[in-house]
Amino acid sequence: MNRAIKDQLEAAEQAFNAAMISNDPDAIRQCITDDWVLVTPESGPVSAKKLLDLITTGSLTHDTMTKTTHHIHILGEVATVTGRGQNTGRFHGAPIAADEWITDVYQKVDGRWRCVLTHLAPALGEAEVQIAQ
Repeated sequence: MNRAIKDQLEAAEQAFNAAMISNDPDAIRQCITDDWVLVTPESGPVSAKKLLDLITTGSLTHDTMTKTTHHIHILGEVATVTGRGQNTGRFHGAPIAADEWITDVYQKVDGRWRCVLTHLAPALGEAEVQIAQ
């Protein structure tokens, strides 16, 4: 795997996490495409607009967000990054915490990796293998 591309994708993941805990919709927009979609076990597909509206109004906030990468698959100008992540925050005032398997799909746009889709699944067990080196 191309080390430079892996490093770029890891940096994109870190920037995305930092943007989410900043609770700044403009910072988050810099990390995602306009048509980005979040797929959750609870709600299925959630549009970027819906998520950003929740953050703008303060209905959804994040205090922490971490992710350990387990697999990166590069397909030219598209890549997937799969890992295990944890986050905490508030949704409509109630505390939330999650431990999830997360796959982010990135596309290189104007020389930058931007997320086009995030898919979440509850983390119910340990990874069988960790193949990201």
